[in-house]
Amino acid sequence: MPRKKREKTGDAKWMQTFSDMTTLLLTMFIALFSMATISPGKFQQAVVSLQNVFEGQPIGVLVGGRSISDEPLITSNPGIRQELLKIIEDEKYKGKITIEETDKGTIISMRDIAFFRPGSAELTAEAKDLLYRIGTIILEHTSNAIEVYGFTDDQPVLPSSVYPSNWHLSAARAASVVNFFTIELKNRRLVEKMAEINSGQFDIDYFYNSDRFFPIGEGDSEIAKEISLLRSEIDSRKSIAFDHFTEGELNSAQLQQIERELENEYNTRLNELRQKYRRIDILILRQRVR
Repeated sequence: MPRKKREKTGDAKWMQTFSDMTTLLLTMFIALFSMATISPGKFQQAVVSLQNVFEGQPIGVLVGGRSISDEPLITSNPGIRQELLKIIEDEKYKGKITIEETDKGTIISMRDIAFFRPGSAELTAEAKDLLYRIGTIILEHTSNAIEVYGFTDDQPVLPSSVYPSNWHLSAARAASVVNFFTIELKNRRLVEKMAEINSGQFDIDYFYNSDRFFPIGEGDSEIAKEISLLRSEIDSRKSIAFDHFTEGELNSAQLQQIERELENEYNTRLNELRQKYRRIDILILRQRVR
């Protein structure tokens, strides 16, 4: 008896419907994505995270956008390091800017620069120029919290000053720097990066969020410590010279000459200290702004 031929069955009809649905969903999501505004921070975080995982390298803060690590290691990124070195090695600022890694984070210290007029918290044009160059590098490559430290020298505020003490003045100076970053610099970058902001490639509020800045006034406490050490050193050397005088190794004229020279040295070094404390410190904390 001949075998009955098995009828050939076609492909499952549901596969065609499922394929059409999948294609339509993909098209819809592509259309939605094309109209979306991409967060530069999140995009940079994803790119950097994947890149560093494949390269087997730890992620630093100053490598673009928010990082998974809380390490603000400026020197870990060649591009950022080179940009900062251009400023540090500029003849105008040579020897006046230092970068140091500490347990708390990265400190950028700017010294012997006319940030403010004596007794004032108003930033000079020179200060704004430097803060613009530094700010665009460190602010737009990390969302970590930033502490700004203001200082004064040992000279008391004038009776006519609006600031009751050097501590108040230093706090106002720190606040002036934060105000520059969050208002003047932000507005300037708003104009300079308008095209990127409009296209969704740069979210200026992400980097210039005022919640990440903390102004701190140090007053004249730091310079007072150094002046005290300097005074102790000079007095000690005077005491040694006086001992030599009592032992007959020096006469009265020689002792007076040494004392005058030591006082001149004290005044010279005191002026150098005062120049050193024309200063602003920026600390990029290891913690991120949540």
